[in-house]
Amino acid sequence: MAYVNQLLDFINHSPTAFHTVNTIKEMLENAGYTELAESDTAAFSDGGKHFVTRGGSSIIAFKGRAEKGGFMITASHSDSPCFKIKNELSGASYTRLATERYGGMILYSWLDRPLSVAGRIVVKTDDGIKTHLVNIEKAALTIPSVAIHLNRGVNDGYKFNPATDLLPLAGTAAAKGAVMSAIADQANVKVEDIISHDLYLYNAEQGRVIGINDDMLLAPRIDDLGCVYASLRAFIDADESGESVSVLAVFDNEEVGSETKQGAASTFLDFTLKAIAGSDEKYSAMLYHSFMVSADNAHALHPNHPELYDGSNAPILGGGVVVKYNANQRYTTDAISDAIFTTFADRTGVKLQHFSNRADMVGGSTLGSISNTRVAMSTIDIGLPQLAMHSATETAAVSDLDDMIAVLKTMYSSGIQKSGEDIKIN
Repeated sequence: MAYVNQLLDFINHSPTAFHTVNTIKEMLENAGYTELAESDTAAFSDGGKHFVTRGGSSIIAFKGRAEKGGFMITASHSDSPCFKIKNELSGASYTRLATERYGGMILYSWLDRPLSVAGRIVVKTDDGIKTHLVNIEKAALTIPSVAIHLNRGVNDGYKFNPATDLLPLAGTAAAKGAVMSAIADQANVKVEDIISHDLYLYNAEQGRVIGINDDMLLAPRIDDLGCVYASLRAFIDADESGESVSVLAVFDNEEVGSETKQGAASTFLDFTLKAIAGSDEKYSAMLYHSFMVSADNAHALHPNHPELYDGSNAPILGGGVVVKYNANQRYTTDAISDAIFTTFADRTGVKLQHFSNRADMVGGSTLGSISNTRVAMSTIDIGLPQLAMHSATETAAVSDLDDMIAVLKTMYSSGIQKSGEDIKIN
């Protein structure tokens, strides 16, 4: 349980992708990293500890030099499925918020929970505009179920309509305007100065350790903040090897396809790695000797529904870090990247398990294959095994988090050298 309380604290401070990046920035700055602008390209290649952000919701950090080696990279994502807020709906009886789904969520899991609002606002100033991160930080809303007396068939299967069934309740009619007033107060600005916003509904419940032996964690946004935190912790704690440049990449918008200016399909990673290399020639040589871990969680075997899994490729909670395979390359793992990562795991002494979907089921894709269309290198898809992926609250195992941090720390302290089909792991 070396890291679980730190992860839960990280999740609690990261209700949106904007807050996730801000929390990462604070941890990096405390560890001696300095922020660069994308225009500061000359400083990218000085071998120092730096980070750069894009869109306020994606971040890439890097450290070290490699005269002959390449990059050792982890890539994860800052966003989670949720509801984006459009505007307030005020009526004669109640005050609600109009929302729109972001990503593929388990809709019913959002009912009858304490919810809150966080994100960013843009306000007008004498000089132009200014952005503020905001978080109401209280249980301010809920989405109430319809009583069974009024919906007798709810337990026989019910199709939720997000436009009618899932609008969050902020209060009685007396709460008109209260949500934006609370947002303005939190940012210490006037409501009338708010020009626009990117605000999201989030589960306000605190994550916690559960299980009769305290061996599991129950929290919102474990997908993918579990991998984000594990990658960040390993990145900060790993020694510089001199064999490679360590890179931490956290992208937004994975849940909606990554095809945004700050997503894995954007120019962000390619631009940053090229600036670190310092020249096109050096960049090409470094990519040849590079390795990337695409870290996004995996489906653990559900105890009540084993029939949904490939029996020989169904990981369990507490069984170790999951390596994910797909014949159609929705996961980018191949024999080479699996062998490289297995070597790191063997040297670390941590367990690995494997996941593949049943042959008659189609799984989701990850940012590994997406980013490889821009920046091609040997890449593996891994993740923490978890239950209830895309629920408002998810479940994972404490020991798997520790294993992931340990193996990623080994990876970051290493480097690879390719020579034809042979690979030396330093």
